[in-house]
Amino acid sequence: MTAGWRLVGLLSFLIAAMTAGLVVSHGGDIEGIRVAIRATARTSLVLFVLAFTASALVELLPSEATRWQRRNRRYLGVSFAVSHFIHLGAILALASVDQALFWKLTNISTIVLAGSAYLFIAAMVATSFDRTAAWLGSRKWRLLHLVGGWYIWISFAIAVGKRVPLDRFYWPMAALVLAAAIVRLIAMFRRSRRQAAISAS
Repeated sequence: MTAGWRLVGLLSFLIAAMTAGLVVSHGGDIEGIRVAIRATARTSLVLFVLAFTASALVELLPSEATRWQRRNRRYLGVSFAVSHFIHLGAILALASVDQALFWKLTNISTIVLAGSAYLFIAAMVATSFDRTAAWLGSRKWRLLHLVGGWYIWISFAIAVGKRVPLDRFYWPMAALVLAAAIVRLIAMFRRSRRQAAISAS
């Protein structure tokens, strides 16, 4: 099974090719850009959930698949970042082509929320390498990735939640976002109970 940086390269190529293909197949017009925005939002969501739940799933459902997921958590996270920056590129392309439509679809609060998420994504990717992680220190690294992971999850939850009343297509995506949080919280609760039992013994 593909792993490590090869996994990042493969996923990045597939996402970039998909995005370019969607835009070209629609003649490079606004509709093609909007389709690309939706597609990259969904690939970003799936990759983020895979990275976000990796440690929890291997604890809750140990198997070869979840162990592979845990081993490649860093690379799934970097692939998520690539997908989401391609998503950002498509959004900027829409803004440059039709500013009126762009502002109809978004607002200042959304830009601030999403912009903050991108800052976390950039910081988390920058500290995904051994040298930068060591420079930051294990305590700050854990704090950054814990806060960043939950902040990105919240931004996805808000973005998907806004669309759920408008389109049933987003119901499975909302379920995916909710399930990711439940899996992560259950694993965190189990770990805290184990640590408390160890401390008490």
